[in-house]
Amino acid sequence: MTRKLFVTTALPYANAPFHIGHMMEYIQADIWVRFQRLIGHEVNFVCADDAHGAPIMIAAEKAGKTPQAFVAEIAAGRKPYLDGFHIAFDNWHSTDAPENHALAQDIYRALRDNDLVATRTIEQFFDPLKNMFLPDRYIKGECPKCGTKDQYGDNCENCGAVYAPTELKNPYSALSGAVPVLKSSEHFFFKLSDARCVEFLEAWTQDGKLQPEVANKVKEWFVKGNDGDDSKPGGLADWDISRDAPYFGIQIPDAPGKYFYVWLDAPVGYLASLKHLLDQRGVDFDAYLADPELEQIHFIGKDIVTFHTLFWPAMLKFSGRKVPDRIFVHGFITVSGEKMSKSRGTGISPLRYLEIGLNPEWLRYYIAAKLNSHVEDIDFNAEDFVARINADLVGKYINIASRAAGFLNKRFAGHLSADIGVEGRVLLDALRAHQGTVAQLYEEREFGKVLREIMALADRVNGYVDQHKPWELAKQAGQDTVLHDVCSVCIEAFRLLTIYLKPVLPALAAQVEAFLHVEPLVFADASRAIGGHKIGEYKHLMQRIDPKAMDALFEPPAAPAVLPGGEALAPEIGIDDFAKIDLRIAKIVEAKRVDGSSKLLQLTLDVGEGRLRNVFSGIQSAYAPEDLVGKLTVVVANLAPRKMKFGLSEGMVLAASHADEKAQPGLYVLEPWPGATPGLRVR
Repeated sequence: MTRKLFVTTALPYANAPFHIGHMMEYIQADIWVRFQRLIGHEVNFVCADDAHGAPIMIAAEKAGKTPQAFVAEIAAGRKPYLDGFHIAFDNWHSTDAPENHALAQDIYRALRDNDLVATRTIEQFFDPLKNMFLPDRYIKGECPKCGTKDQYGDNCENCGAVYAPTELKNPYSALSGAVPVLKSSEHFFFKLSDARCVEFLEAWTQDGKLQPEVANKVKEWFVKGNDGDDSKPGGLADWDISRDAPYFGIQIPDAPGKYFYVWLDAPVGYLASLKHLLDQRGVDFDAYLADPELEQIHFIGKDIVTFHTLFWPAMLKFSGRKVPDRIFVHGFITVSGEKMSKSRGTGISPLRYLEIGLNPEWLRYYIAAKLNSHVEDIDFNAEDFVARINADLVGKYINIASRAAGFLNKRFAGHLSADIGVEGRVLLDALRAHQGTVAQLYEEREFGKVLREIMALADRVNGYVDQHKPWELAKQAGQDTVLHDVCSVCIEAFRLLTIYLKPVLPALAAQVEAFLHVEPLVFADASRAIGGHKIGEYKHLMQRIDPKAMDALFEPPAAPAVLPGGEALAPEIGIDDFAKIDLRIAKIVEAKRVDGSSKLLQLTLDVGEGRLRNVFSGIQSAYAPEDLVGKLTVVVANLAPRKMKFGLSEGMVLAASHADEKAQPGLYVLEPWPGATPGLRVR
């Protein structure tokens, strides 16, 4: 029977490009979806940008953009990642789209009408300078447990304590530095503690929709509370679903100045993206979701289990909608055993991976080889990556075709043997006999096991090749029939292995299909032989990884980054290069205009040498000479003197400007903080 599947991945927050963790989840889901399609099932595979919330609003403000423009810029950069790694979503949307506004408000109204929304007055920290209530992560202060300074308003990174923002000592706003004040506000709550919700969720989370380890963890929350904190009262707590203006999000119906907390409307984005897709196809969205045969599947990371196993199914259930059939949870990805960190340089940029020419299917294969159906972290190790790709994909799989295709083309005009011998049939039948096991492992998301299974089959084929040595048969008179059969067995085995690998390596499979002159392969093709078929000319399908290529992956990108001022960074230098530049604090003793120049000021500088220096600086458009006298600035003190029309210039005063000074005029001479004195070196 054909299954109908609605599949999603977690919505990435639209404040940054994709990182390797995103790609791991998308690759995992894409492999599973491709497998389902290869065995004939119907799948709608969608995702969207999570576009709302205070962090995006604040980031957009800092960038001088509207939140909508900020999000659009991030969204515009998604396609190279998805296309580059062959991730075939049917639709990519945004939670700020009209469909999401309408659906989120409809779901809220249904919950409200079902008496599952309550209002309460709560006290929150308020930033008097920014004129806004502060989310927990924008409040900092001293940990109330261990006293560590500069800790966020929800937990301490030093001792791990969890607390309310109001418990912080000496709190301050991370946005303005102001001391926040407590202010009352009316908030809306989803009554997750309602007996109806508790009864439903206790049953739903324990009936096989979750992996056993996830179900066991969720079960604890019904005793300890949503966050598993033993110190809090047992049972499920109500969920604060509102935020006060200013806030970038969806307005709560009939509540001016109130917006949905981003985690209420974000998962609704799954439905909004599906609706957008179905509307384009002319398919009735409500009828599609109402189909009892439809399976709703979510792939998510372990950090967002609470939202997807408690809030999301309860929202759907009590708004009269279909609840998820399965939540597939995965762990994180580390790099050489370390958690990804930009500051420590332990992350991998997927775009950098593509830019330096690494094959995207190498990464798809490697990630798949590490994945299983459990909530386990996986590690990217460069040496292991090189070894696994070179040994498995090239040394075992590709090697089968490369060892046989040339003989078929040169000696038999590309035709496969119409009737291979008994030994060859036994080998191919053994490969076909594993079709059910391969399919079951894909279905169960045991991708590491399925690839080990396929590579074990490749080993058997290579053993057959080593036994019969086609390169020696080709030299022996009267062995053409045997050579033909051996090489035909190899190509047929290669086709079978390609079918099994196609969910992981879709682009390579397409190359193989072109080489074999066959229609796009599906799993059912494993049961059919292609004896007598004519193949095309073999061209090398995949190269080995040069270990040196991995060095480039972890180096900073060669292309210069472009800063908000519009000017690219200069080429990278080493610390030795920087050490050659002697920057000193200088006092401007005298400043005057230069006769005959509309740009230059003549500065007399004290650089702490026991003498004064003469420097010509092109800052006349920005400063009156009298305003500079007595000021401290920074000068390049070891710059070779330059003979100019107006005299000798003995250094360079540092000033900042925009890349296009005509479009964005302005010069800003660097000025040290009070306490600096002439002659101090800037390091």
